[in-house]
Formats: sequence, C-alpha cells, structure tokens
Amino acid sequence: MARHKAVSWAQLFCFFSVLCRGILSSGHVPMLLWSTHRSLQGLATTLHEGHIISEHELHMLLQRPVVSSDSGNIVLFLQDTLSVDDFTRYTDSSGNETPFRNVQELLKTSSSSLVLPAVDCDAISHLSDYLQETLNWTLVNVDGHDISQLMVNESQRNLFVINLPPMKRTNELTTQTEFVENDKIIGGFTKSLQNQGIQSLAIFTARQPSKVPLGLDVAWPRRRQLMSIEEQENGLYPPLNVTKEVNGTKVTCILFYATTFNLTANTNTMDLANRTFMLGDVDTTSSYCSDTNTTLSLKYTNPMPDIKTLEISFLMSNKFYEGSARNWFTLDFVHIVQDGGPAAIFNVTSISSPVEYSFHCQLVGTSNLYGVTLIPFRGETKNLEVVISEFQIQAFSVENNRFSYASDCTGFFTPAIWMGLVTSLVLLLILTYGIHMITNLTTNSRFDDPKGPALSVPQSE
Repeated sequence: MARHKAVSWAQLFCFFSVLCRGILSSGHVPMLLWSTHRSLQGLATTLHEGHIISEHELHMLLQRPVVSSDSGNIVLFLQDTLSVDDFTRYTDSSGNETPFRNVQELLKTSSSSLVLPAVDCDAISHLSDYLQETLNWTLVNVDGHDISQLMVNESQRNLFVINLPPMKRTNELTTQTEFVENDKIIGGFTKSLQNQGIQSLAIFTARQPSKVPLGLDVAWPRRRQLMSIEEQENGLYPPLNVTKEVNGTKVTCILFYATTFNLTANTNTMDLANRTFMLGDVDTTSSYCSDTNTTLSLKYTNPMPDIKTLEISFLMSNKFYEGSARNWFTLDFVHIVQDGGPAAIFNVTSISSPVEYSFHCQLVGTSNLYGVTLIPFRGETKNLEVVISEFQIQAFSVENNRFSYASDCTGFFTPAIWMGLVTSLVLLLILTYGIHMITNLTTNSRFDDPKGPALSVPQSE
C-alpha cells in the first residue's frame, strides 16, 4: 500500500513538473539563416508547421550546415526581441526605408536559405556556446555600433556574434526606425563579406520574443468608436496643439491628430504626417481661435522639390441650434494653397459634433468611399487628392490639452445593420404567417366507418 502511494505521488510530481515547465516556458523566436553554399537546401522538408524547435532539435538541424560542411565563417546576429508578427507588421511599411529589406534580399539571393518560425528561447541562449564548443573557432563578440571597425582575418575561421542595438519600442515610428537601422547593420556586414569572397553562414534571431501591439489599419471596417483618454496614450505620437494667449497664459484651443496625412498633387504624393506630428516641421502661427470661428492653418516649407510653400487650412464654426438646444461645431471648408496661388476649396458637410466633444473618423479624403468626403467647391481641385486616416479634431472646449470624447462619423445604423434588420423582419413575417396558417387548420367533424353503412352527407351540409 505504501509503495502504491509512493508511485502515485511520484507520478503526480512528474505531471506537475511537466505542466509547470510548459507554463513557465520562456517562449519562442524566429530564426533566419542564409549561406553562400548549398548546405541549407533540403532542411525545410524536415520541419512541420506549428512545431517549436527544441535545443536538441536545433543542434541536430545545424549539424550538417555548420559542422559537416565548409562553412568558412559563421555570423550570428542577435537582437534582444523579435517575433514573426514583427515581419508581418513592418515588412510592408511604406517609405524610402523599409524594415527587413536587406534581410529579404539576402534570403532570396543567397545560395541557400532557411526560415525557422519558432525556436525555443533556451536554445538561443546557449547557441553561441554550442557553436564555440563544437567548432572551436575564434570567437569575435562585437556590438552592432562597432561593426564598422571590425577587421576580418581571412586566414582563419571565425565565429562572429554581433549584438544588434536593443529595441526600445516606444511607439510605431521609432520601432520601425530601429528595425531599419538593424537591417542596415546586417546587410552591410554580410555584403562586405561577400564582396571580399569570404564564405559564410549567417543566422539572424533574438534572445526573447517581442509583444507586437495590434494597430488600427486603414482597411479595417469602419465602426462606432468613442476615443477615450486612455486610447490617446496608445497613439503613434501626440496630437498637434495650437495655443492662444488668455490673460498672459498660453491655452490650447485646437487639437489635431491623424496617423496618415497624405496630399497628392499632380501624381506626386506628400507624406505630411511625420512633419506635422513627429518632427513638428509645420507653422501654425496663422491659426485663429475664437468662441464662434476657428481656423487651423498648417504651413509647410519645401514639402516637395517642385513646391516651395504649402498651406492647408481647416475652417470651423460654432453655432447654436434650437432643434437640439445646444451648440454644435462644424468643419465647413478645407483650403489648400500652393506657392501662394489661388486656393483650392473643398466643402465638408458631414463633420460636426456637440461643441463639448471632438470629432473622429477613420478615413477622411476626396474619395467617395471614405467616411467623410471632401467635396470640390472652388479652384483647382481636380489634381488634388487628400487621404487622412484616424482623423480627429477639436476646435472648441479643449481642456487639459486632451481630446474630449469623440463623436464618430459612422452612424449607429450602417448598411450592414439595415440589411440584417430588413432580412430579420422578412423572416419574422414568414414565420408569423406560417404559425397563423397552422393554428387555423380544421379537421372533419365526421369520419367514414368501413365496417358500418356508408356515410351519407346531404348536399345542404
């Protein structure tokens, strides 16, 4: 009996050990490998989706490309945090510098490459020690900032462990910039080895997985949204604020925010979001604030090589409406002036909210598909296209330099909701008619008995 209890306790202890090991697991990270020789070919067929490669499996996988082949040099690029979501989120970023551009190019142009989506972090933490013990090569440990001063000894095999600059991940833009800088380090060092004719195997991975926040994408369906103070703190950058002097003290009178702010003039697109919100390279001195009329003026210098000055103005008003017995603010017009020429004026009819609120819309622009459409009113508007995503503005009743709750451009009853309501109503009518027909069914009052005389039914009945 005692032996049976001991065995049961031992089994229970083993079960909880395995359970705790799974719960306390440090996670997994992706690993990308590319080589100047063909030793990585055929390894992908040994993997299957959803499997996390353990330390032992990683050592067995690297046996052929690292130990059994003439690797020449091994370069291990180590980042502090990385996940597969980083590639899906930042690879398709727009702009002149795209994250992971060099890594993608090296994976495509190398003689062989391999992508491991999930490798146990414990295996990564001991990877450099394993390579050093297995190969017994010269270990060169260097930080990413000092890589330009690194001298490669071509007469011997080397194991380079390059610690890339850490990822601060303070916001979307800085994270993208950090990925671009690390990608330059990876591409620069790998291509310098290739230009010198040095055979090498490169490995790009991280010590710990990263947590990529879910962002709002422009293509997501529009929905009813009230942007609270907590949501503002998770934005890409702080909103633009315009101040006025009240009794010698500067008070914020206008708040403006957007994640995308693009203006296309004659097929040339200007990205004004970074200059407006991140760099602050915009002049708002011509803005005007009052209790009844407010103008937000954004002036840019040399936004494009062929445009010296650009001014975009948002004209807003505050009026009292007897029907609702309250004040409402409206955005009436948008003026665009290039190089001091005539203004291109767009009419705006659907941007309004109670004066105590701000206004928010996921897409504002010149397309009819957007939540709010800028309608050409006067001037040269044919060659201009405006796209503003996550648009939010408040021109009255600004308190504590923060947006008030937002009145959204999407109504409570969207076309999808109306279709669902009408369809449900039609089905309900059909069901009601069917139940009514069933309840009004009647049965015969007499029945014919086959054993008795025939049933005679008079004509009068």
